[in-house]
Amino acid sequence: MSRLLALQNKVSKVNVIIAFATVYIAWGSTYFFIKTAINSFPPFMLGALRFSVAALIMFIWCIYRKEKLFIVKQIKYAVISGLLLLFIGNGIVIWVEQYLPSGVVAIMVSSSPLWFVLLDRPKWAMNFNNKATVFGLVIGFSGVILLFYNSLVTVFTGESSIEGSWMILVTFAAISWAGGSLYSKYYSADSSALVNTTWQMLAAAIAFSIGSLATGEQINFGLVNIEAWWALIYLVVFGSIAGFSAYVWLLKVRSATQVSTYAYVNPVVAVLLGVFFADEHISGLQILGLTVILISVMLINFAKYRKGKSLSRAMEETGN
Repeated sequence: MSRLLALQNKVSKVNVIIAFATVYIAWGSTYFFIKTAINSFPPFMLGALRFSVAALIMFIWCIYRKEKLFIVKQIKYAVISGLLLLFIGNGIVIWVEQYLPSGVVAIMVSSSPLWFVLLDRPKWAMNFNNKATVFGLVIGFSGVILLFYNSLVTVFTGESSIEGSWMILVTFAAISWAGGSLYSKYYSADSSALVNTTWQMLAAAIAFSIGSLATGEQINFGLVNIEAWWALIYLVVFGSIAGFSAYVWLLKVRSATQVSTYAYVNPVVAVLLGVFFADEHISGLQILGLTVILISVMLINFAKYRKGKSLSRAMEETGN
């Protein structure tokens, strides 16, 4: 705890704000761009292209920065977390967006913060004893349900032909993402966030490539429309390099529960993009959902801020 607190105190608050803004906004828009790209690219191939290009760019940047890339122990941890996060977690989202509306996918992924709390065993005492954190998590999930209430009704009432199995699969993706994030946080704490991210994306790229070959995916690149290419570029630059790098770095300098609030904000961003750029309608119920989500994020962050200040004062008084 003291080590994390000391690291938090050394980190620039401006950098933390920028990183959170990147994760909140960039990832919130990826649902739309995945949907755009998946119309032209097979799912495994999309993942392979996205993470191969991103990993190559990151690898070159690591060499330029003279980072220590080839530490076996760090590579092992990065590969495991990369497979959980990007191949299983993100891969399921890519696959399921062929069949499920992005709104339904978003609400299932937004369960991630709950899995963070349940799986983060070393922080059980702190998380479950913090009423503001628990209340914020519950309120946030309630807000997401309000946000996509209409989409859920069509699924559960049988008005939609979507199979519930896809929703269960997305829930598994959220669990895998939370598990991979916690694994990365606890087992890659001593490694460079840049190096860790690079190996995670490379591991995912290899896994997606194997999946593409195993399933016999084929594509005529000449038939890929320009929108799909731009969507792929966006996913590489903002979804992977900027967004995922910021996420891995935040896991090192902030609590997993606090970082996991991205899953509540991402659907907000997705809805707003739909309203402003795709002429989608937003109802009063959705506006209420957006408000509730933002309140939950404020509750969680305020609780963490207040607890951090208390611990900081205690450490100063004891001379630690």
